[in-house]
This record gives sequence, structure tokens and C-alpha cells, in this order.
Amino acid sequence: MTSRRQFLFSFPAYALSAQYFAPRFHRKKPVPPPPTRVFIGTDTARGVSKGIYQADFNSRTGQLTVPVLAVDTARPSYLALSPLRNGRRSLYAVNAVPDPSATVTTFDLDQRTGILTRKSRVTSAGAGPAYVSVDSTGNCAFVANYVGGTIASYRIEPDGTLSKPVSTFNYREPRFGKHGPVPKRQDGPHPHSVVVSPDDRFLIVNDLGNDALSVFLIDTATGRLTPSDPLLTSVRAGSGPRHIAFHPNGRWVYLINELDSTIDHLLWTATHSLKHPQAFLVHTNATVKTIAAGFPADKNTAAEVMISPDGNFLYASNRGEDTLVVFSIQDDGSLKEIQRIGCGGRTPRHFTFDPTFDWILCGNQDSASITVFRRDQGNGKLAGPTQTIPVDSPLFTLFA
Repeated sequence: MTSRRQFLFSFPAYALSAQYFAPRFHRKKPVPPPPTRVFIGTDTARGVSKGIYQADFNSRTGQLTVPVLAVDTARPSYLALSPLRNGRRSLYAVNAVPDPSATVTTFDLDQRTGILTRKSRVTSAGAGPAYVSVDSTGNCAFVANYVGGTIASYRIEPDGTLSKPVSTFNYREPRFGKHGPVPKRQDGPHPHSVVVSPDDRFLIVNDLGNDALSVFLIDTATGRLTPSDPLLTSVRAGSGPRHIAFHPNGRWVYLINELDSTIDHLLWTATHSLKHPQAFLVHTNATVKTIAAGFPADKNTAAEVMISPDGNFLYASNRGEDTLVVFSIQDDGSLKEIQRIGCGGRTPRHFTFDPTFDWILCGNQDSASITVFRRDQGNGKLAGPTQTIPVDSPLFTLFA
């Protein structure tokens, strides 16, 4: 039996022998992540950009290549991806033209080459589509038509294309509420986003025109929507609900309001009943401003909201103040501002995390650029912009 003293005296010799033989057992150095493909939807109505552009982003260095045209298509203001099937995915783009002929286009995405091939085009069931989403099963897709005041659901066919609209709802119906008090922006209903709940059972619609959120039950087999009971959650008059972000806990929902530049903290509740499923949102009366105290509210519109995957930080963008704002999420779900940083351009309509969550790409619509920011995952703060890349009128960025 080896005594403690004998072990301690023999340890240096053991350590030396381990050091001598260690090179045989050295692990291979980790391979840097390859460049990640980025698709950029642009505003073709301005006469410069032509459709969806493609660039490569290196998550190790934070470098974005200069975007090149991937495919021409009319005003692809919002993009969504289907889940991977047999090595291929579909990319969906709303064609946000402000008339009833607006469409949703399906592209086949070759995962190896990144080539987009147009496969089909279907009606968006309303003018000016602003948002498209897909459930995690890849069975259903949803569109919000901002100008037309409607939403639509679709079944995703085996080849990735969209069916004709399965369900459509006209938000001019009285059950969806009445328009808000801002005449220039709330002259009628304006559904701005259609977000699928984390369990794929419900759809939440933000209506900027009617200052309300509505909830629908999703039939994932058919794509059919059924209004939930209660249907509406009203928010402050004139706030203009735009987008929401679910916290990773599945219980907290953060609503960014475009017109009064605020973020509201809501609680999400859903029953587990298979026979009579219900879901609704409750306002916690916790609201924060996205703009600085001295900035004129009428000179800004809030745009995007996202939450880090660890649930500790929330990010928002301001068009007018032209900033990205970082909030820490407290134990009770309330928000505390920790940073306000210039976006490096004008009109940051959309931003997104890269797959490592070490970087944020921010599309600056009115300065024809995408700016790159490094993100500290420990404290949530941003540094940059570390790079500015030219691209005309970026509306949306999607990693694929």
C-alpha cells in the first residue's frame, strides 16, 4: 500500500513522465467554423437592389463578404426557412408590393452550393405582406399583410412549396378591434407579424393599426387557424404593436411597439387540453422606453426585438435615434437598460445574431449598409461596428 508521503514524493516523477508522453495524446486543434451563408432581403422599389443577396460570414473573425445577387425577386422584405429535409431546405420570401397582387415566393435552397431556385409563387392574400413564418415541424407557414389588413395560413407541401391559402382573416372585422388614435399610421388594421408559439400550437398576430394582439389555434395537419378564446389582448392606444420575442422559459413575451418606441412585458399562458386548447396573453404593466429620455418620440419608430439564447439579455433597434439598445432581463422578467450604441448607419430595420451568438449583423435601410457588432456573451454588451459592408436598402438578414 502506498502511503500519502510516498505518493507525494513520487508525484513529480509521474508528472514528468506524463509530460514526456503527453504529446502522443494531444488533441487536434479545433477546426475554425467555416463561413456561414447569409441571405439579405432588400427594397427593390428604390430602383437599385434587385432581390435577395448572398454573402458569407466568418464567425471566427467576424468578417462579412460583400453581398452578391442570389436571385431577383420583388421587394423581399421578410424571409423564412423550412426545416432541413433530405439535405434540402425551402426559403420563403414575401414580395411586399403594396397592392392585392402581392405574393409569397418559394425558393429551393441547395445546402451545398447555396443556390436559390424559384419553385412557386402563391398569393399572400392581401397587399403589402410584411412577415412570413414557418412552424418547427415544417408543415405550416403564415403571412401577415400589413397594407391589406389580413393574415393567411398555408400548408407546406412535400416538395416544400406552399399550398393555396388555407385560412384567411380580415382584420377589418369588428371582432379584431378598432383602429388606434394615430391617423397617419392607424387608419385601419395593419397586421405586422405572425409568430408561432414555442410548442407550435398557437399563432400570435401583432396588429399595429388596432393596438392589439390576437391568438389562433393551429391545426398542424392542415394549416387551418381557429380563433382562440379570448381572441384579443389590447395594449396602449397609439403604441403600434410590431414584433414579439419569446423568452427561452416559454412564459415571458416581450412586445416591441413601433409608434411609441416601447417594450412591454407580457405573460403567455396556454392550456394543455387537447380537446379545448386555449392560450392568451396578460400584460404585466411593465414597460420600458427604447429611446433615450431626451430624444423626441415623434422622430423615432422602434423596429426589432430579440433575446439571447441564455435568456439574460434583450436587444432592440431604433429607427430615427439609429441605435441598438441592450437590456438585461431581471429575475422577475423586468428589463434594465445596460447599453445604447449607435447602429453605424441610418434606419436599423432588422438585425440578427450569427449562429455562435458572438456577433450581431444590423441592416441599415437608409444608409445602404450592414454593420457588424461583436457581442460579449458574459455581459451582453456590443462593440463596434467592427465592419461596415455596402448593400442597398437591406430589409432582412437570414443565416442559412
